[in-house]
Amino acid sequence: MTDSLFNLAGKVAAVSGAAGSMGRAMSLALAEAGADVVLIDLNEEGARDAAKEIEELGQNCLVAQCDVSNPDDIRTMFASIDEVFGQIDFLGNVAGDAVREKPETIRLEDIEYSWRNLVLGRFCCCQEAGRRMLAKGSGSIVNIGSLASVTALGRGHIGYSMAMGAVAQMTRELSTEWAHRGVRVNAILPAQVMNDGLQKRIDADPEIRDRFLSGIPSGRFGHPDDIRGLSVFLASDASSWITGALIPMDGGNLAQNAGGSHGSETFNE
Repeated sequence: MTDSLFNLAGKVAAVSGAAGSMGRAMSLALAEAGADVVLIDLNEEGARDAAKEIEELGQNCLVAQCDVSNPDDIRTMFASIDEVFGQIDFLGNVAGDAVREKPETIRLEDIEYSWRNLVLGRFCCCQEAGRRMLAKGSGSIVNIGSLASVTALGRGHIGYSMAMGAVAQMTRELSTEWAHRGVRVNAILPAQVMNDGLQKRIDADPEIRDRFLSGIPSGRFGHPDDIRGLSVFLASDASSWITGALIPMDGGNLAQNAGGSHGSETFNE
C-alpha cells in the first residue's frame, strides 16, 4: 500500500454534525488527507470555528447551517454545494439527536423527533448525495450508526435504538442498490465515545462509568479522534471494494459476550 491509496486531493467531502466532537474530527481528518470540506451543522458558530482549522490546512471549506431533521434545509444545502464545488465525493452522516425515555412513558412526539433526526434526515442526505454521485459514477457515503443498530442497550434507548436499527438497514439497502453504479455506502457503529453528553451522565451517576467500561475489553472509552482513520479509509480508494459494511468502533464491545469478562487472571467459570 502507498499513501496515494488514501489521498483525497481533488475530492469534496460533506460532513453533518461538523461542529460536534466526532463530526469535527472526521472533517479535519478528511481535510488533512487533501479533501475540500463542507461543514454541515445547526451550530453555525461551531462549524465556522472548525472551518478555520481546515483553511489553515490549505483546503477550501464551505459552512452550511442546516437542520438535518428538515428536508428543505438539506436540499437547500446541497444546492449550495452544487454552486460552490459542483461535485460531492464523500458524505459523512454524523448529526442527529434522540430522546431517551422508558418505552412505557416516551411520547410518540419524541419517537417522531428521534426518527426525523436519525432516519429521515440521514436518508434525505443519502438521497441527495447519492443522486449526484450516481450521475458521475462514483462516491462514498458513511452513516454513523451505533452499537444500538444491532444490539439492545436498554436504559431508555428505545427511540434511539429503533432509529439506529433503521440506519443499519438503510445502509445495507443503499449499498445493494448502488454498488454496481459506483457508489459505496457503509456504516460505522461506535460504542461509548467520550463527549460532553457522556461526561454529564457519568458526573450524574459515577457508577455508570464502570458499568460501561465493563463491556469494553480495550478498557477505555472511545475518543472522537478514533474515527479519523476509518473516515479517511472509507472515503478513499483504499476501501474501493467495501460496501454495505457495518463496522464496529467499540474497543471490542460487540465481540465480548454479555456474560464474558476481561482484564482478569481469574478463570473460574
